Amino acid sequence: MDPSQIDLALARIRTALEAGEVQAAIDTLTDLHPVDRADAFSDLDDKDQAALLPRLDLEATADLLEELEDEQAAAVAETFGTEQLAEVLDEMEPDEAADVLGDIPASQAEEALAEMEDASNVLPLLPFDDETAGGRMTTSFITLPLGTSALDAIQTLRRVEPSSETPYYLYVDDEADRLIGIVGIRDLVIAAPETKIESFMDPEVIFAHTQEDQEEVALRMARYDLAAVPVVDDRGAVVGVITHDDVMDVLEEEATEDIYRLANVPDHELSIHSPIRQTIRKRIPWLYLSAITALFAAWVVSRFESLIAEVAILAVFLSVVAGLGGNTATQSLAMIVRAFALGEIDLRRAWRTVIKEGLIGLVAGLLVGTAVGLAVWLWQDNMVLGAVLGLALIGNMLVAGFVGALIPISLRALKLDPALASSVLVTTVTDSVGFALFLSLSALALSNLQ
Repeated sequence: MDPSQIDLALARIRTALEAGEVQAAIDTLTDLHPVDRADAFSDLDDKDQAALLPRLDLEATADLLEELEDEQAAAVAETFGTEQLAEVLDEMEPDEAADVLGDIPASQAEEALAEMEDASNVLPLLPFDDETAGGRMTTSFITLPLGTSALDAIQTLRRVEPSSETPYYLYVDDEADRLIGIVGIRDLVIAAPETKIESFMDPEVIFAHTQEDQEEVALRMARYDLAAVPVVDDRGAVVGVITHDDVMDVLEEEATEDIYRLANVPDHELSIHSPIRQTIRKRIPWLYLSAITALFAAWVVSRFESLIAEVAILAVFLSVVAGLGGNTATQSLAMIVRAFALGEIDLRRAWRTVIKEGLIGLVAGLLVGTAVGLAVWLWQDNMVLGAVLGLALIGNMLVAGFVGALIPISLRALKLDPALASSVLVTTVTDSVGFALFLSLSALALSNLQ
């Protein structure tokens, strides 16, 4: 829905609530698509939310909790009594219910589970970490034993009445409950009624393990263009399924995390809507680290204080050296982090990437350094100054390409997130090296700069 339409609906909801017409406000809210409904609800203040929540029906409340951000869904769930929370969780998809239970206080979660009519679909999901395949999967899936006929499979579907969240695949297991094949609904429908599923199932099943990282699963699904992937336990039995909508969430989360960490924001759950206190608490430590590294670069410049005092024009070009070195390193850094995110780098051959990025930095330095050097020569009518700046840029951009690749690769080799501290470290190196190169070359050519 167009954002302006959501804003219009919000205006109507607020007007209705101010007039005491709570039912009219609810009707306006529930007329929205569940995703838009969650957005609209999030934009209401606490008082308006509290007025609406008790009057929402069970289905609308469950839809709301499924679409709200995890933190807000948990906050809403905590306002419910045990019986109401249990009813709402029963109405939700198992994976979404498990997410809510994992985010609320343990005592409340235990009481709600005890009151739920059917907790059996949710309980298997609770032991897994949120960022694993087990934490992402849903228990809405259908398995069939070997020897099942196409007709029996269709009758099973009719009996089970799968929800809209159940993927359009059936999984085939052997006598030991191990996954051995997959059947698409289309193949099932066109098969002769008496045909056994093993005769038209696909035995080449792409699957995930419960403890596998969610990002690896998402990349596998994207690589093979899968609508869903089964998740197996240590025995090889299907225990859940990850669907395409879950993968979209994972890719969004991982992309957000990488972008934030490149900018030294360590918590990917922060947003423009996060409280000021929480945002400051999460962001300020990295600003302190940036301050320390900036002071180090300033210390390097201070070593040439007397030189700058003699040739003040040098101070004008320090930002040029730092800026071009930083930009070159950031380009390399961004490409390396993306390559890691997409699984395109093998650490055993990563040295080739480091050398390649260093070479790219050298060539870029030659091109840009020559152009900048000529421009400064014409501008300042000083060939030596132009040559010094050009050489400094060539050297710094070479180093920038090299460290822009080396630092994130080294962090990954140490099993650290390559995006988390890379930008701070890279900036420190390029600034310090750039300043030292430019000012050292200037000192050597001092007599021709004055």
